[in-house]
Amino acid sequence: MSKRSKKHGGVKWSQPLVYGGVRALAAGVNVVGLETSARLAGVLGGAYARAPFNKKRLDRARDNLRWVNPDWPEERIEQTAVNAYRHLITLAMEVACTPRMITPDGWPGRIDVGDLGDAVGRLLGDKPAILITGHCGNWEILGAWVASLGIPMHAIYRPLDLAPLDRWLRRTRQYRGLGLIDKFGAYKVLPEYFARGDSIAFIADQNAGNRGVFVPFFDRLASTYKSIGLLALEREIPIICGSAHRKGVPGERRLRYEVNVDDIITPGDWVDRPDPLFYITARYRRSIERMVMRAPEQYLWMHRAWKSRPRFEKSGKPFPGSLRAKLEDLPWMTQASLDRILSRSGQDTADFAGSSRP
Repeated sequence: MSKRSKKHGGVKWSQPLVYGGVRALAAGVNVVGLETSARLAGVLGGAYARAPFNKKRLDRARDNLRWVNPDWPEERIEQTAVNAYRHLITLAMEVACTPRMITPDGWPGRIDVGDLGDAVGRLLGDKPAILITGHCGNWEILGAWVASLGIPMHAIYRPLDLAPLDRWLRRTRQYRGLGLIDKFGAYKVLPEYFARGDSIAFIADQNAGNRGVFVPFFDRLASTYKSIGLLALEREIPIICGSAHRKGVPGERRLRYEVNVDDIITPGDWVDRPDPLFYITARYRRSIERMVMRAPEQYLWMHRAWKSRPRFEKSGKPFPGSLRAKLEDLPWMTQASLDRILSRSGQDTADFAGSSRP
């Protein structure tokens, strides 16, 4: 048994206490209601954000926001960084309510449907699709809504270390039709799901470590998992990029959510690209950028999205010409973005002044 499996399946004396506490919190949220809980979450999130023990993470959120939004005044940077923590605590409250809120009959009372393009038709068709979102808005709401439409859907997730809590999570999500697949070893079992026409959902903005493919994310190279692009290439299936964002202000009215599809990447889009995997990965990362900026306060800015760095950066070597060529081949790449990518990688942009990017 692996160390991870032992940790996941082992029994500790504190597990019943933690599990009982979480279940009690979930029950309490459902009793007092989401709006009241969201007001409390706002207070707790603000206090947590500015707590002395959280200074390093709050500073990271501020730094990330400054890079992504260099024109923002410092007051807005500060407010958005703190609001990201309010959002994080509110998410925990929403997770407790999601199974009761998002049902086949009840979801219209909470969800407004935005621009979906032909995504629903594709998901209801005979062929599978890959659905991706990021750590923005409420991904639990998004998955529950898709499942409530009767669409066969399974989400890749990391099992919780607390085994009883993990079993509860799986049971409540599967009860509403959303299957969960352990991310460890998922690549081996996904073919059987695709073979029967089931679609698979990913949260696709995690740091992928040293083995990821480095593509732009807010004008800085970010390590991104190859698996999504590889699955799309091998199966020739579309990637649907969507999100669900909270609407309104907690306490002022009933909380609602808006679901939108930002992009649909099809095999015809990548077939003629010199590096299809790089193109697919960069394109859905760009889509996640737009999801984030739809509601910046609903993104987890404290996460280390750019933790892993390319080998050439760590060794102080020049920016690879092959990578620069891939970046310049991206249809949406501008000279300003290219310059920022190069500068953040420690390169002298004057060396590349001859680029013909717009």
